[in-house]
Amino acid sequence: MAVEMALATTMATETQFHVLAVDDCLIDRKLIERLLKTSSYQVTAVDSGSKALEFLGLNGENELRDSEPASVSPDPYHQHIEINMIITDYCMPGMTGYDLLKKIKESKYFKDIPVVIMSSENVPSRINRCLKEGAEEFFLKPVQLSDVNKLRPHLMKGRCKEEEEEEDQPNNKRKGMEEIVNSPDRTRTRYNDGLEVV
Repeated sequence: MAVEMALATTMATETQFHVLAVDDCLIDRKLIERLLKTSSYQVTAVDSGSKALEFLGLNGENELRDSEPASVSPDPYHQHIEINMIITDYCMPGMTGYDLLKKIKESKYFKDIPVVIMSSENVPSRINRCLKEGAEEFFLKPVQLSDVNKLRPHLMKGRCKEEEEEEDQPNNKRKGMEEIVNSPDRTRTRYNDGLEVV
């Protein structure tokens, strides 16, 4: 029974990963969206870096419009949507994928969100530059299911970081409740009446 509950919990958390896909090409955007959905990810797709920043609630100065916590958009339609990863095309008009990566990594709220860059051009200097700036992966287009399968470890690592940060917060309600419940005056003393277990 406990194993079934753990498995159900694991499966439930795996389906909760939400990826923001950014690509100016409709065909590539639909392809990455379909691959991600096939792998049980929730997907939001936008067609530019500026729309990605808008979705995240970042303005041009790389600050949140309100003081909402990370991964919450101030847009009422997108309230309480958590983004676990951003996958973006490199070559886009206006803001490139590299520019978007830099904005994300400079943000104090979103810097820990894994970012993956994709491009149809295999340019080693571009790939190295993105990886040095903090990209988790660099995929060559067309992106395939085998590429999408490489995302899960980065998502799990990101989730672990989020959980660690939650535990470190002084006003963490769950941690406070656990401390109250497990306090010595809230637990019963166990006596074994001197019986010895053989």
